[in-house]
Amino acid sequence: MPGEETGAPAVELRGIRKRFGDVVANDGIDLTVEPGSVHALLGENGSGKTTLMSILYGLYDRDAGTIRVDGTERTFDSPRDAIAAGIGMIHQHFQLVEPMTVLQNIVLGHEPTARTRVDTARARDEITAICDRYEFAVDEHLDTRVAELDTGMRQRVEIVKSLYRGAEVVILDEPTAVLTPTEVDQLFELLTELRYRGRALIFITHKLEEAMEIADEITVLRDGARIGTVPAAATSKADLAEMMVGREVLFEYDRQAGTAGEPVLTVDGVTVRDEQTTQPVRDVSFAVRAGEIFAIAGVQGNGQSALIDAITGLRPVDGGTVRFQGADITDLNRRETIEQGIAFIPESRQEEGLVLEYDLTRNAILGGQTDSSMADAGRINWAAVKDHASRIIDTFDVRPGEREARAASLSGGNQQKFVVGRELSREPELLVAAHPTRGVDIGSIEFIHEQLLAMRAAGLPILLASSNLEEAQKLADRIGVMYEGELVDVVDPDDISETDLGLLMAGESREHTPQKPLESVHE
Repeated sequence: MPGEETGAPAVELRGIRKRFGDVVANDGIDLTVEPGSVHALLGENGSGKTTLMSILYGLYDRDAGTIRVDGTERTFDSPRDAIAAGIGMIHQHFQLVEPMTVLQNIVLGHEPTARTRVDTARARDEITAICDRYEFAVDEHLDTRVAELDTGMRQRVEIVKSLYRGAEVVILDEPTAVLTPTEVDQLFELLTELRYRGRALIFITHKLEEAMEIADEITVLRDGARIGTVPAAATSKADLAEMMVGREVLFEYDRQAGTAGEPVLTVDGVTVRDEQTTQPVRDVSFAVRAGEIFAIAGVQGNGQSALIDAITGLRPVDGGTVRFQGADITDLNRRETIEQGIAFIPESRQEEGLVLEYDLTRNAILGGQTDSSMADAGRINWAAVKDHASRIIDTFDVRPGEREARAASLSGGNQQKFVVGRELSREPELLVAAHPTRGVDIGSIEFIHEQLLAMRAAGLPILLASSNLEEAQKLADRIGVMYEGELVDVVDPDDISETDLGLLMAGESREHTPQKPLESVHE
């Protein structure tokens, strides 16, 4: 195991510096990771976490500093060099070839051979031995194509692939970003076993709770600099958040009960089919009232995305009706729903919310090309659009505060704040927000949550889709739970535990909490 015989740290970084043009991504960072430990690298988006680990993995050259692995100074010109030194990295977006089998993916580029041919039997035996040792259960799927696996199993394949290649130090970049709560628990069980077996694990995250739960030590980065390293058992969420953001961060919000008004959006018996003619949404009914946040909660893939697309005019409705302010909007397209006053924060800011190669000025007008304040007779008033972009940037604290900046150059949190700002600046009659804080750092989460609650207090009806249980319970007045395309329950967030809510999302009925009848959505 790394460092056990020499007494040296598994990984030791000293004075690591990296600059991209005028941007200092890493500013003299020190990091020490011991064998048989989990070391969390915590920081907001854009703080330099992934850059630092990309240097350790040989993806980037460092401008200055030293790297030592098991006490030996190293220089990595490529990931192949890092792998040879026992460094593995599990990327946030998995590096798997979907049409190939699990076995083929694991051995790809490192195939054992016998008489110039791939020795599949030997590969199978070696992978099975790894799976048996760590109880990974991946060997049961060796002949399955990766495209047929769920997200949690794909991640296990990535981990086994690193171990197969001899990784003693495993870097995990935002490993829980696309996992369900159950899959996160399973991942943490695997990491605990790897730690017990002597592996050194570096866990990149911006989630405080996860860092505190899984890590032995936590190093916090901010703006490319190391703020400090603390034992996980001797710190708190509040302390870590202040280290990350540079100020005190609120974790609880004043969601006063208030009085909801009349229904503004009514969804009645809506059914939506997908391209394979199945029904991802089946006979869903609910209403959203003025001055309330109605959350749709569910594990990703249970119909929420199709439902939201249907309501906002991005996907046809195959059955049922959608009414907005009493008018039937079932068959309207997205342009027409915008004109009706429905703003939309999409699920993917990069694929649906922004044109990454556009600057912020051009992104500011997306969806508002026919707005009379910025266009006249089909001609865009660019001076007005620039003023509009500047107002979004200033009001929603988008950094860098330059409307000429390309959207691709912003961190994920700042991209999201710009999208939220653009949609709220439409002064909508209804806001539909799909996973508004997914992949966003704690400072931006706090800001976005405050904006949503302020709009709710001003009387705006908000339809929130979220797979984050904590977010749904903090923000929503009522929560509708979707499972396999159906709305299985509507609950009061103050009257249900996170455990029971998670059970509903997994398709299990609550045993101790009285269920609210579905008819109540129309009350």
